[in-house]
Amino acid sequence: MPIVVNLDVMMAKRRVSSGELASKIGLSQANLSILKTGKARAVRFSTLDAICEALECQPGDILEYNSTNKGAD
Repeated sequence: MPIVVNLDVMMAKRRVSSGELASKIGLSQANLSILKTGKARAVRFSTLDAICEALECQPGDILEYNSTNKGAD
Protein backbone atom coordinates (compact mmCIF):
# COMPACT_ATOMS: atom_id res chain seq x y z
CA MET A 1 0.00 0.00 0.00
CA PRO A 2 1.43 3.39 -0.92
CA ILE A 3 0.20 5.00 2.33
CA VAL A 4 2.83 4.75 5.07
CA VAL A 5 1.85 5.30 8.70
CA ASN A 6 4.56 7.07 10.71
CA LEU A 7 2.64 7.14 13.97
CA ASP A 8 5.38 5.30 15.86
CA VAL A 9 7.93 7.90 14.72
CA MET A 10 5.74 10.77 15.91
CA MET A 11 5.09 9.02 19.22
CA ALA A 12 8.83 8.57 19.75
CA LYS A 13 9.46 12.24 18.96
CA ARG A 14 6.84 13.25 21.53
CA ARG A 15 7.96 10.56 24.01
CA VAL A 16 4.44 9.16 24.31
CA SER A 17 3.82 5.47 24.97
CA SER A 18 1.15 3.43 23.21
CA GLY A 19 -0.80 3.07 26.43
CA GLU A 20 -0.68 6.78 27.14
CA LEU A 21 -1.79 7.74 23.62
CA ALA A 22 -4.54 5.11 23.55
CA SER A 23 -5.88 6.46 26.84
CA LYS A 24 -5.73 10.09 25.66
CA ILE A 25 -7.61 9.44 22.42
CA GLY A 26 -10.08 6.83 23.70
CA LEU A 27 -8.83 3.97 21.53
CA SER A 28 -7.93 0.47 22.64
CA GLN A 29 -4.25 -0.45 22.61
CA ALA A 30 -5.04 -3.24 20.16
CA ASN A 31 -6.65 -0.83 17.68
CA LEU A 32 -3.82 1.67 18.13
CA SER A 33 -1.34 -1.13 17.38
CA ILE A 34 -3.21 -1.99 14.17
CA LEU A 35 -3.01 1.65 13.14
CA LYS A 36 0.69 1.97 14.10
CA THR A 37 1.72 -1.08 12.09
CA GLY A 38 -0.09 0.13 8.99
CA LYS A 39 -2.51 -2.81 8.99
CA ALA A 40 -5.57 -0.58 9.31
CA ARG A 41 -7.64 -0.25 6.14
CA ALA A 42 -9.21 3.04 7.21
CA VAL A 43 -8.96 5.71 9.88
CA ARG A 44 -11.78 7.96 10.99
CA PHE A 45 -11.18 11.67 10.80
CA SER A 46 -12.24 11.94 14.44
CA THR A 47 -9.47 9.47 15.38
CA LEU A 48 -6.93 11.32 13.26
CA ASP A 49 -8.05 14.59 14.85
CA ALA A 50 -7.62 13.14 18.35
CA ILE A 51 -4.16 11.78 17.51
CA CYS A 52 -3.03 15.09 16.05
CA GLU A 53 -4.35 16.97 19.06
CA ALA A 54 -2.68 14.59 21.53
CA LEU A 55 0.67 14.62 19.70
CA GLU A 56 0.47 18.29 18.66
CA CYS A 57 1.16 17.47 15.02
CA GLN A 58 -0.38 17.58 11.56
CA PRO A 59 -1.93 14.63 9.66
CA GLY A 60 1.02 14.77 7.25
CA ASP A 61 3.35 14.06 10.15
CA ILE A 62 1.59 10.72 10.60
CA LEU A 63 0.54 9.70 7.09
CA GLU A 64 2.81 9.68 4.06
CA TYR A 65 2.25 8.72 0.43
CA ASN A 66 5.07 6.65 -1.07
CA SER A 67 4.44 5.55 -4.64
CA THR A 68 7.28 3.01 -4.48
CA ASN A 69 5.15 0.98 -2.05
CA LYS A 70 2.41 0.38 -4.64
CA GLY A 71 1.36 -3.25 -4.64
CA ALA A 72 3.25 -3.98 -1.42
CA ASP A 73 0.21 -4.83 0.67
